[in-house]
Amino acid sequence: MAERKITVESEVGLHARPAATFVQTATKASIDVTVAKLGGSGAPVNAKSILSVLSLDVRRGDTIVINAEGEGADELLDQLAAIASAT
Repeated sequence: MAERKITVESEVGLHARPAATFVQTATKASIDVTVAKLGGSGAPVNAKSILSVLSLDVRRGDTIVINAEGEGADELLDQLAAIASAT
């Protein structure tokens, strides 16, 4: 299983447009992808669900952990990390 820890840099965190882009990118992949907020409940949620991602309440400066398993996991995580760390 591949994993990335990212500090969210977007001014709005992982809300609205960044969350939609994050979920759309995850949904294009045929592999399972989860995301969790460090310091939150710690429970990973489905990264392909906009409601689940929004429920994490990820704000600027928060650290998230993204996990994926399967072919292309590293490339997918790189794309998702870029979205989350964009300013």
